[in-house]
Amino acid sequence: QVQVVESGGDLVQPGGSLRLSCAASGSIRSINAMGWYRQAPGKQRDLVARITSGGTTDYADSVKGRFAMSRDNAKNMAFLQMNSLKSEDTAVYYCYADLTMSSSAYSYRYWGQGTQVTVPS
Repeated sequence: QVQVVESGGDLVQPGGSLRLSCAASGSIRSINAMGWYRQAPGKQRDLVARITSGGTTDYADSVKGRFAMSRDNAKNMAFLQMNSLKSEDTAVYYCYADLTMSSSAYSYRYWGQGTQVTVPS
């Protein structure tokens, strides 16, 4: 079975840095895009960053210049380097992977369980 798991969430002081990791595992044929969403309490889940299989990235305006997404295709992993953290970045961060299983010809979006990032004000 395919599984996507995030890790690395923590409590970080304003201005600090944190790196989140996302690992996809299982019988995977290929992974297209991967990305990160976040959801603050009482708020909608919003896209933070995404990266294509070729390494092209897109970021939400709120994190441009502070966050950087990367991936390691050999390990089926993606990362979110978070710098200059603000209290507004406090949220549960969810990773997704658009991937095709070994037994399938179709891509599907798999989601991780979320990891908490807290930046006190």
